[in-house]
Amino acid sequence: MPRHFPIIIEQDQDGVFIVSCPVIQSCRSYGDTLEEAMANIAEAIEACLPDETAPGIETTFVGVRDLEIGSAS
Repeated sequence: MPRHFPIIIEQDQDGVFIVSCPVIQSCRSYGDTLEEAMANIAEAIEACLPDETAPGIETTFVGVRDLEIGSAS
């Protein structure tokens, strides 16, 4: 049965796509294109998933927010 995972996508100053799965601690990857980054994070998720005898993932992805921090005046 297919499983769905939230993915956070960022792009650095060199144009590289950095992707992470927030429900799996330290599960990150990257790619020169979005398609490559998504394929790489899928592979990383499969490698990070616990085996069937381990307890399941216990966090729930809620969302992403933008937080602006102003400079002190």
